[in-house]
Amino acid sequence: MSSVRPRNRVRNPEAVRILELTCDEFIEEAAGSGISRPKALDAYRALFRRGERTDDWFEVEEMPLTRTQTEGRTIKFTLATDGGEETESVLIPMKRREGGFSRTLCVSSQIGCAMGCGFCETAQMGLVRNLSAGQIVAQWLAARHLLGHEVKNIVFMGMGEPMDNLDQVLQAIRVLTDHNGPSIASGNVTISTVGRIDGIRRLGEFVRTTGFHRLNLAVSVNAPDDEVRSRLMPINRGMDMTALREALLEFPLHGGAALLVEYVLIPGVNDSDRQCDRLCEWLEPLRCSLNVIPYNPRRDSPWSAPDEADVQRFVDRAMEHGQFVKRRGTKGRDVMAACGQLGNPEVRRASRTRSGGTR
Repeated sequence: MSSVRPRNRVRNPEAVRILELTCDEFIEEAAGSGISRPKALDAYRALFRRGERTDDWFEVEEMPLTRTQTEGRTIKFTLATDGGEETESVLIPMKRREGGFSRTLCVSSQIGCAMGCGFCETAQMGLVRNLSAGQIVAQWLAARHLLGHEVKNIVFMGMGEPMDNLDQVLQAIRVLTDHNGPSIASGNVTISTVGRIDGIRRLGEFVRTTGFHRLNLAVSVNAPDDEVRSRLMPINRGMDMTALREALLEFPLHGGAALLVEYVLIPGVNDSDRQCDRLCEWLEPLRCSLNVIPYNPRRDSPWSAPDEADVQRFVDRAMEHGQFVKRRGTKGRDVMAACGQLGNPEVRRASRTRSGGTR
């Protein structure tokens, strides 16, 4: 019996890739290799529940932990892929009402991102590659069994646009919520998008299936109108705010759930009183929570972080409109682990070298 720490060995191409499969899928695949159901079930539970590998007939995605950085209780960690790139993930402490704290794991669905949002560090990389479902789940495995932290919530808010890799993201969610595996409640899983309307509709179909009704959707809006949003977020030029709101109005919300609308507050760009008024007018038909995120400067950013007084002014004005508002706490900014700051510049440079230019 061994732990999940990577070992130097030749990969067996016929081995069952456990991190990409739900328990039922794993048992079915194992049966094709002559493994009994009880043995396969024990192996699945041992890996996910205790971090133990019981045999060599299945494959665990080899993603060595290469770096950890901490700021207070916030932990950013990187895992190496077989292609020589790195994923970046963040463990975020969340205070409990009854005292103490739990941890939210922010996972990446891609290395880099093709969306080109001007305020985001990851966008400066361009898209390097998609991650497989197994590589996404491996981020949870590292957080739980290499770093040793219980994970209550999963947010797809790391590197990448989840809707551009949705097949793998949905399979990763099936694994992460499997009761024989990580057993994360579906209501504790959130997918964040820049507003890919086709992806929002596909996710809506998934949410309508049994077991996933409480899955959460977060949408980065970041502007009160098309003019500002198109400057910040190129996707708005093809999928404008009118079309986005229509898709959000169609999204299935169960049991009193609400959409999470993310708004990165950038000084002098989208933070005026008039812009707050126009944003609240746009939000008025939606059942949503507005999450105001003080801008975390990327490398070589043309903008600074907002003053706390300006953040509070914007929050208070939105509340005066009757909008439910949360102000996201800033965690991990000093180690480039805060919202919008993920993206390894070394990977960016390496990808440019391999491609012979910029992406």
